[in-house]
Amino acid sequence: MYVEREGGEFKLRRGFSVEPGEKIVMVEDIVTTGLSSRECIAAIQKAGGEVVAAACIVDRSGGKVDVGVPLIALASMEVPAYPADALPPELAALPVEDPGSRRLSK
Repeated sequence: MYVEREGGEFKLRRGFSVEPGEKIVMVEDIVTTGLSSRECIAAIQKAGGEVVAAACIVDRSGGKVDVGVPLIALASMEVPAYPADALPPELAALPVEDPGSRRLSK
């Protein structure tokens, strides 16, 4: 099944459903802060599913993120995240790129 952003929040993609109490492992590609994972888990729970674990290809928190259920990662590495006003000078000199989907409107 898939979730997609609709009106700024995750919902089960059209055509997918969850049986009440159905046990689910939530999987995504990259986890950084865990916010999208927690939102996805909440959408599955709202639909009646029971998320028993989460998995990802890469955990960029180095194992520090808490998504509310056990998180299994194929690879784990700590990638620093900086507030916009505290970037190291060498990063501040680079153009900003925001590949995330959080602001997409669907």
